[in-house]
Amino acid sequence: MTATGARAGKLITPGAVTTDKEDVGVFPAGAVRVSGSLSVDPDVTGYDASFTGYTVLGSTMYATSYLLTLDGVVDPTRPTYYRVGGGWGDTTFFETTRYWDYPKLPNLTTQYQLRTDGTLTRWEMYYNNGNNPRLWANKQSATGFGAVKTMAMISQTLTYDTFLANTRGGALYTIRLPRTSPMKPVVKKVRGSTWQAFDALVAEKCGQYGTMLVGIDKDTQSAYAYAVGHANGTATVIQGLGKVPATFADPVYFRLQIRPGDARMLFGE
Repeated sequence: MTATGARAGKLITPGAVTTDKEDVGVFPAGAVRVSGSLSVDPDVTGYDASFTGYTVLGSTMYATSYLLTLDGVVDPTRPTYYRVGGGWGDTTFFETTRYWDYPKLPNLTTQYQLRTDGTLTRWEMYYNNGNNPRLWANKQSATGFGAVKTMAMISQTLTYDTFLANTRGGALYTIRLPRTSPMKPVVKKVRGSTWQAFDALVAEKCGQYGTMLVGIDKDTQSAYAYAVGHANGTATVIQGLGKVPATFADPVYFRLQIRPGDARMLFGE
């Protein structure tokens, strides 16, 4: 997300990067603090695509969406912000996980927030096909993550979600969150040092069991790519793919994925 409130995408492959045209007019300039991944639906009658997600504007969480016209510009009448609630000003990381092994059920949507005090919180979204939905339900929290700088989702399964997290001290960990209640994170060290520079991590599936990881350093406006094998603690194989040939000067980064049901489920741990 740019400082002007536009969505600007980058498609990163080893040694190359393609920059999308900016979607201008999505958010007010300077308003976005944190964003979860956005989901894009390319099949919207009368439009090119729709984009939906959850975004923290200032200290308030919103369910947000916008439409691209057939001319490829943001419909100025359709950026929408549905207020979820206030009190999100201390959020350092947020993600929406969307698990759906289409056409099989269940279709699971889960929200995760990391706060400055090191509290990691999970909510479940029960849409029930629009029949008496229960949103932001079954709140569960765990403490002790104050050293975490940022995270990226690397696994989404029927029984757990997993994040890859770096710390301010330079370590790299996996944080597995079983869907059981109460929430009991399972933390494993992957590396002990050298990962402290990254302010944002963005991950995508690579092969059947691996992860393509991009670490973004906002101080130097640079990013580095890695091929990460199926996570297994310190035995995890990580291959450096080099510096990404682009400038990363935007304030907020997140993953863009195709709509649930069509998106490939991440399985990096």
